[in-house]
Amino acid sequence: MADPSSYRPKPGQIPDSPGVYKFRDEHRRVIYVGKAKSLRQRLANYFQPLPSLHPRTATMVTTAASVEWTVVSTEVEALQLEYSWIKEFDPRFNVKYRDDKSYPYLAVTLNEEFPRVQVLRGHKKKGVRYFGPYAHAWAIRETVDLMLRVFPVRTCSAGVFRNAASAGRPCLLGYIGKCSAPCVGRVTPEEHRELAEEFCDFMAGRTGTYIRRLEKQMMLAAEDMEYEKAGRLRDDIEALRRAMEKSAVVLADATDADLIALAEDELEAAVQIFHVRGGRVRGQRGWVTDKVEAVDTAGLVEHAIQQLYGEESGDSVPKEVLVPALPEDSEAVTAWLAGRRGSNVSLRIPQRGDKKDLMETVARNAQQALVLHKTKRASDLTTRSRALEEIAEALDLDSAPLRIECFDISHLQGEDVVASMVVFEDGLPRKSEYRRFQIKGFEGQDDVRSMHEVISRRFKRYLAEKEKTGEWVDGDVTEGEVPGQALGEDDGRPKRFAYPPQLVVVDGGQPQVAAARRALDELGIDDIAVCGLAKRLEEVWLPGDDDPVVLPRSSEGLYLLQRVRDTAHDFAIRYQRSKRTKRIRTSPLDAVPGLGETRKQALIKHFGSVKRLRQATIEQICEVPGMGRKTAESVVVALAQAAPAAPAVNTATGEIMEDDGGGTA
Repeated sequence: MADPSSYRPKPGQIPDSPGVYKFRDEHRRVIYVGKAKSLRQRLANYFQPLPSLHPRTATMVTTAASVEWTVVSTEVEALQLEYSWIKEFDPRFNVKYRDDKSYPYLAVTLNEEFPRVQVLRGHKKKGVRYFGPYAHAWAIRETVDLMLRVFPVRTCSAGVFRNAASAGRPCLLGYIGKCSAPCVGRVTPEEHRELAEEFCDFMAGRTGTYIRRLEKQMMLAAEDMEYEKAGRLRDDIEALRRAMEKSAVVLADATDADLIALAEDELEAAVQIFHVRGGRVRGQRGWVTDKVEAVDTAGLVEHAIQQLYGEESGDSVPKEVLVPALPEDSEAVTAWLAGRRGSNVSLRIPQRGDKKDLMETVARNAQQALVLHKTKRASDLTTRSRALEEIAEALDLDSAPLRIECFDISHLQGEDVVASMVVFEDGLPRKSEYRRFQIKGFEGQDDVRSMHEVISRRFKRYLAEKEKTGEWVDGDVTEGEVPGQALGEDDGRPKRFAYPPQLVVVDGGQPQVAAARRALDELGIDDIAVCGLAKRLEEVWLPGDDDPVVLPRSSEGLYLLQRVRDTAHDFAIRYQRSKRTKRIRTSPLDAVPGLGETRKQALIKHFGSVKRLRQATIEQICEVPGMGRKTAESVVVALAQAAPAAPAVNTATGEIMEDDGGGTA
């Protein structure tokens, strides 16, 4: 625990200007990021006597070992820099909202020649129009099914689209009128894009125009005694109205707004957001977070706004943002939102009328979400605490192992030998800390030797971090790491192997446990416990013991160890399979210097297969767009040096299959 006075800046050293500040711990990791109109006034608040500080603030300043700041020109710049640093450094004492699920969106891929309507989750892609989020994917599919009667936009995958185009026959949706079948040329790309844009306009809330237009067409068809056409238009109107009914009308037709409400107690806060577009609730989402910093309602609102709109732009930022309390720097936040939208944004507290009533509904949803979360967490927390206590008691540990790391080895008959490391903190997986290793010290199958290598490499990096030597201890590199990466950089980012576990679990029995213990002993590490979990009888093995520790089958501790072991096993298998797939997919063209993936695909597309490419002359290869003579000569040499692949055999007939089809590069 550090004394804040030991790193307090000297009087007059801190500028009286807007800026962003960072507190770092003794390992130079950034643990808190904040912004201020006046850095001098704000930072002075952190160096008061500890009893006068909020308990969370006192914990932060005693964990920190230094403070630094960056001066900016305006409060808007400070807001943007604070958001960027929180995303980059992931400080432990900053409130961070995290989705408890990946919400589905209705997406229209306007970046494709033939836009497609589909359900998407995860990060938003450029050129794709999103609507939502929705609570359930089936709600999106029901809405789309109703709207395809009027807007028959493509919904099929790229593979289905290509197959239909090559066969000259549309899929079932094309036959029943729920797709305009651009795959077979029933509509031009321009006509199909116009349909997709009309679909987007309707989903964006501009519904009245289309309903009135269809009603007018229906009346004209009836006057002309085209009763079948009038009947179809009537059914189309009904379908659109049913789709509209799925989104309740809550505000005036032209209202585009997001309503943010909070429910909080001393420890946690829940936030709920209703997305209103065209007067209708088009989506809902929410988060729950621990209040790891001393923050009031206005501060929580500001954090929520940063989380919601930090990666958004254009129409994704609404015209109005309604909140229960205005952030401290509301003018700066409003200007930041307007910059992201590209036009004015109103940030305010609703005072009366429908918007105030709707805000109360959102607040009730937030309160229910917090109660539900606490009910679940109380049960989960009790169970996880009991599991950790049982493990500590069974393995005779001094305290509950709050951080557990598990290692597993995977290979296929001695080839593509890899290892995985998974991390559980407080009984929950911490996926950002998972790591993958390639076994490089030897060839062949030897699980014990592999385990010794992996444990040694992982904890050599821990010691290197701890000692801050500024370079890796040895030259081997874990998958995803950069050779020669400095460990002593003062960038504050969480290091890959900075935190030691209290318990190392290996997938295996006595031999694997002995190898792991030996690796730690060789590095002089004696304060980390080791155990192994054998699959056969789910026995727990300790180093040097001839008999295993047998936990009851109903034990929460055994269940947690099994979950940790199974997670490491699955993670290792996925990596091993990806390595094997990558090796199988290699091509003789990979050996051609300067030949990228685009030109490889162009060669295969032009000649149809590697076999036909091998038979081509240099002049024929030069005919492929982007291929020069020098590269063509390199291709010919590489293919000549590579032995032809063994012919495929039909296992049912024994017939040798000719390689005349398409190949991959």
